Amino acid sequence: MVALWIALAVLAFVILVAGSVRYAVAGRRRARRAPTTGTTTRPAPTRPPRTRPARPAPPPGRPDVPPAVAPPAPPEAPGTEAPPVPQAPPAPEAPVQPVPTAPPSLRDRLGRTRGLFAGLRSLRGRGVEPTTWEDLEETLLRADVGVATADALLEDLRRRVASREIADGDQLLDALRADLLDLLDVEHRWDGATVEPESAGASGVAPATGGGETEPVGRALRFDEEPGVVNVWLFVGVNGVGKTTTVGKVARQQAVAGRSVLLAAGDTFRAAAGEQLETWAGRVGAEIVRGAEGGDPSAVVFDAVQRAAARGTPLVLADTAGRLHTKVNLVEELKKIRRVADRPPGRVTEVLLVLDATTGQNGLAQAREFTEAVAVTGVVLTKLDGTAKGGIVVSIQRDLGLPVKLVGLGEGADDLVPFDPAEFVTALLA
Repeated sequence: MVALWIALAVLAFVILVAGSVRYAVAGRRRARRAPTTGTTTRPAPTRPPRTRPARPAPPPGRPDVPPAVAPPAPPEAPGTEAPPVPQAPPAPEAPVQPVPTAPPSLRDRLGRTRGLFAGLRSLRGRGVEPTTWEDLEETLLRADVGVATADALLEDLRRRVASREIADGDQLLDALRADLLDLLDVEHRWDGATVEPESAGASGVAPATGGGETEPVGRALRFDEEPGVVNVWLFVGVNGVGKTTTVGKVARQQAVAGRSVLLAAGDTFRAAAGEQLETWAGRVGAEIVRGAEGGDPSAVVFDAVQRAAARGTPLVLADTAGRLHTKVNLVEELKKIRRVADRPPGRVTEVLLVLDATTGQNGLAQAREFTEAVAVTGVVLTKLDGTAKGGIVVSIQRDLGLPVKLVGLGEGADDLVPFDPAEFVTALLA
């Protein structure tokens, strides 16, 4: 019993001590928070009352009327639609007018051929030696002048050296230049195709009277300025020589010169030939006549001539399929195209044979066959720049008597230029 009382006394003592300690700690905390001097209270900030500006009084004699409000639009009756707002019709598109650019020069584009003739420039200032003839012959043959043409040139030069008309290398090169110009001359050859280039106008196209008259050959493209006549220029050649592109570039030249043209997509056999020519027609603002794929090319050319006559278009440029000159039936088809195109109001004033300059002497065989089939009046020599050998121009002129009228010096739209013999020879030997 005594032990119980002792335990209760100890417990009461512990509780009393713990309460005292807790009270003392709480007093210290309050003492730390309270300021050492007298406390002051800061009044809460007051916000001035918001006042609304008074509304200005209306002028004397005018009552204060509230602003007018537009009445709401009446609801549309069910099942009715608002009338459409009329719109101005779109303005018609202006016709495409090609912008001419500076044509390239033969000197700049005949890199390969100029390189072949570069060795001959070393003959200047030297005498005529036995090795001179070997150098001349090798250069002419490598430039694709042809064996027969090279022999003719060398024979004439040897004769003039033997007669002491030529004494040194300078005179020899000058004589070679004169002979090349003479071979490229077309003034003294005759047929019923073209006229002298001096009569060509600013467009590069020579006027002619037609009627089957025999006229001197020239390099300008023939165009008959005769009322009611539709001039037809046919473009012939084998596959891959660039006929369709040539048609497009010639159309651009004529459009720049101010002449309206119509294109006839006579190549109905090659895939996408019509689309390609249609693209060119869009570039130059020309109309085009196309036929069904695999259809009769003669019918396409006939329709083109009739449409040109109805619309007053004086010139039709007719593309043809790439006919192999060794196939008789295909050549006969070209003859039919020419006969159809030559019916009034059409008149075939040019038959242009398109040749690839990179084919070299093989182009001469093509030219002979096409000339016999459709009476070719001139040659368009494409791809003369780059790897081509320009001597083929001399072979065509000498062996066939056909004037090279246009040469292609690149892939640009204005890289098809009239052939200038003087510029060509100067580019080779200068």
